[in-house]
Amino acid sequence: LLFLVGTVSCTWFLAVNGLYSASDDVIELTPANFNKEVIQSDSLWLVEFYAPWCGHCQRLTPEWKKAATALKGVVKVGAVDADKHQSLGGQYGVRGFPTIKIFGANKNKAEDYQGGRTSDAIVDAALSALRSLVKERLSGRSGGYSSGKQSRESGGGDKKDVIELTDDSFDKNVINSDDVWMVEFYAPWCGHCKNLEPEWAAAATEVKEQTKGKVKLAAVDATVNQMLASRYGIRGFPTIKIFQKGEDPVDYDGGRTRSDIIARALDLFSDNAPPPELLEIISEDVLKSTCDAHQLCIISVLPHILDTGASGRNSYLDVMLKMAEKYKKKMWGWLWTEAGAQSDLESSLGIGGFGYPAMAAVNARKMKFALLKGSFSEQGINEFLRELSVGRGSTAPVGGGAFPKIHSVEPWDGKDGELPAEDDIDLSDVDLDDWDKDEL
Repeated sequence: LLFLVGTVSCTWFLAVNGLYSASDDVIELTPANFNKEVIQSDSLWLVEFYAPWCGHCQRLTPEWKKAATALKGVVKVGAVDADKHQSLGGQYGVRGFPTIKIFGANKNKAEDYQGGRTSDAIVDAALSALRSLVKERLSGRSGGYSSGKQSRESGGGDKKDVIELTDDSFDKNVINSDDVWMVEFYAPWCGHCKNLEPEWAAAATEVKEQTKGKVKLAAVDATVNQMLASRYGIRGFPTIKIFQKGEDPVDYDGGRTRSDIIARALDLFSDNAPPPELLEIISEDVLKSTCDAHQLCIISVLPHILDTGASGRNSYLDVMLKMAEKYKKKMWGWLWTEAGAQSDLESSLGIGGFGYPAMAAVNARKMKFALLKGSFSEQGINEFLRELSVGRGSTAPVGGGAFPKIHSVEPWDGKDGELPAEDDIDLSDVDLDDWDKDEL
């Protein structure tokens, strides 16, 4: 009996003295060191507020230690005995245990962690928050981990890529806009919304860059803008809706990570984007700017205008335009030139011996190309491009390892070609009688 009592007493003694020790990678935080360690730190911190008697806290302890060890030297992981240090818990609105807070770039805007209680989930959230922090620094922003309502209000609105919409501003911005809008309806108190906010903010920046602002990510505080919430039947948070001109809004039901959001936005962009321009190579700038800006540039060498006339050339250009439309999601560049106009380029791509029309797909970063071996038709080109899009097909290095000199030429005027004018021969001084009759 005494042994049992002693065991219970010992267990309780350890519990009331905290769940972590100096040998753990979890940093014990108190009112005495919290400001110096966390608030004045440049590091990202994950902080658990716990009570030693709390069963959920006890079950979290080994996972928290494991996460701290994995994140050592990357993200700081701390713990506060909020039962012992109630003032510190109260300062951060701790109402239950365990409560986990993320202290990012703006230490005054700590965010609640609402993810899973496994070490894997904790590490994933920490790395996601760290990526968000680093990208904000890279873009010159100093806001916190979240792009939510607080940080949107506090930090340089013109630098934020999530557009805040209200009952008053929604229609003039979204309805009848030529752009595509992805709109998040949120509530400030909603935990899932807070989890989404850094993902939404990071996606907004990426989408703005990749679509040149043609797909916009926005947010509506549905607790304040109740007219909009009612109009679109918002029943839960967060709800994301997609708005496109001339269509009824549809729900976004994809994943909630930035990569999921970005992928959907790029699909929307490519679905609505016009096909890429088909440009004639009339200068070095046209070739370089197109090929440098795209993963692949598709270059066609068409027969001389005297061999096809305008109608024949236009039929080839129409085939290219149809393929550019079909593969517009790939965001490739499309170029053409006339046989002989850029003979050095033809040689570097091994085109000359094939006859015309010919086509090459060039990766300017790797300076490699693949040649169309089939027919210059919708079917033949489609097969060629489909093989390329899945990483098949043989490639060769561009001759010389770089694009050759490109000659500046006059753009095609859209007309049939004309034979060069021949010199007129004046026969008035020729005495035909002097010619040998046998030669006539």
